[in-house]
Amino acid sequence: MRPLHYAAWQGQPEPVRLLLRAAASVNAASNDGQIPLHLAAQYGHYDVSETLLQHQSNPCHVNKSKKTPLDLACEFGRVKVVQLLLNSHLCVSLLEGVTKDPTDPNFTTPLHLAAKNGHKEVIRLLLQAGIEINRVTKMGTALHEASLCGKTEIVKLLIENGIDVNVRNTYNQTALDIVNQFTTTHASTDIKQLLRGTFIHCG
Repeated sequence: MRPLHYAAWQGQPEPVRLLLRAAASVNAASNDGQIPLHLAAQYGHYDVSETLLQHQSNPCHVNKSKKTPLDLACEFGRVKVVQLLLNSHLCVSLLEGVTKDPTDPNFTTPLHLAAKNGHKEVIRLLLQAGIEINRVTKMGTALHEASLCGKTEIVKLLIENGIDVNVRNTYNQTALDIVNQFTTTHASTDIKQLLRGTFIHCG
């Protein structure tokens, strides 16, 4: 790990500034394809993320797991860093999903990652920023992810924001199909009711 990566991971603004002043490369990637901004975003280091962005760090850079700094901030629920990254004009393309390849099995979106991990505030920020709520990956929409992972509150939030419950994934399953097939928890009972309620409502 390079010194700048280490300082970003540790969330140390002063060493980060010193290294940048000493001409450390802000977008140099580590062996796993991560730039310092990936680490700062994943661990929720706001000041470091802000400094890196001010020095032209690229928030659209994809690591070897096909994730951008915005993806990681959303996956780990780093609300303040998500807000910061969304304020960067470069992140607009990420909200539209245009910089990723839908044929890639690892293809995902910030919304899917936030839904799967139950990060309500992050989802609200993404929706306010105009992310496409019905974006489909191999797995399906963010509703498929939230339903499978038993995130009842997220399912409710997505439905309230108009997500299409009838969308099918690559395996021709709706979110309700997934819950019926794979989950038997108390949360899944509530989720089934929410999804069924929506089906009735749509009919």
